[in-house]
Amino acid sequence: SKDLKGAMEILIEQKRQKLSTVEKLDEHMDFASQLIFAQNRGDLTAENVNQCVLEMMIAAPDTLSVTLFFMLILIAEHPTVEEEMMKEIETVVGKKSCKV
Repeated sequence: SKDLKGAMEILIEQKRQKLSTVEKLDEHMDFASQLIFAQNRGDLTAENVNQCVLEMMIAAPDTLSVTLFFMLILIAEHPTVEEEMMKEIETVVGKKSCKV
């Protein structure tokens, strides 16, 4: 846990350095960047930022897999929703053949 926390601090510092050198911030404004700017404004402490990033790294894969599982179950149970989703995907992406 201590090693992981130290690694997160290093990554956050690297992100902070990168943000200080970019020309266009809008291309780099992800959630970690928002947290860093909130700390710069005094809205969060360094510990708050470190904890948020750590929790994102640890919790995200679990919550994402559970969310995707239930989403797929719900889609399978509602074929009309699946049809509408496929129409929307085709509208945005177009019909492309999938090569395996």
